[in-house]
Amino acid sequence: MGMFSFIKEAGERLFGRGEVKAAQETAAAAPTPENVAALSKTAGAAIAAYVTSMGLKVEGLQVSFDAPSGTVTVAGAAPDQATREKVLLCCGNVAQVSSVKDLMTVASSSPESRMYVVLGGDTLSKISKQFYGTPNQYAQIFEANQPMLSDPDKIYPGQVLRVPPDA
Repeated sequence: MGMFSFIKEAGERLFGRGEVKAAQETAAAAPTPENVAALSKTAGAAIAAYVTSMGLKVEGLQVSFDAPSGTVTVAGAAPDQATREKVLLCCGNVAQVSSVKDLMTVASSSPESRMYVVLGGDTLSKISKQFYGTPNQYAQIFEANQPMLSDPDKIYPGQVLRVPPDA
């Protein structure tokens, strides 16, 4: 449990379409407490749907978003540490999210992964060399970040990745 920081300008653009976009426009035009609350609720639902679309199974998943602070709060019971970490990354690697408050529990604990913020010019091989001493373990980092990563060559500056303990 804890608070994790993310880069607010980087990440999936979940909020630029549909109901969330309409709620953003309404809150921007008339920033009443009711409109900001509606935006927060709609954005939280969009993030929860994104987590679910990644196939991450969490019992009792609850996701809320506080629009003024850009903070996501996530709770539920993950089956393992890897799923917990992937859910946190799904919640945080979204544009307009600056932090994630983790209230999740884990049924089966294991060592935590390190989190790494991608810099300009980074590749998974370069990150592998930094953490494991060899660029050849890039596939381990790629696999640890699936299904959020669909291609090992498609990472971007500001993205936060899981770097699992060396196997």
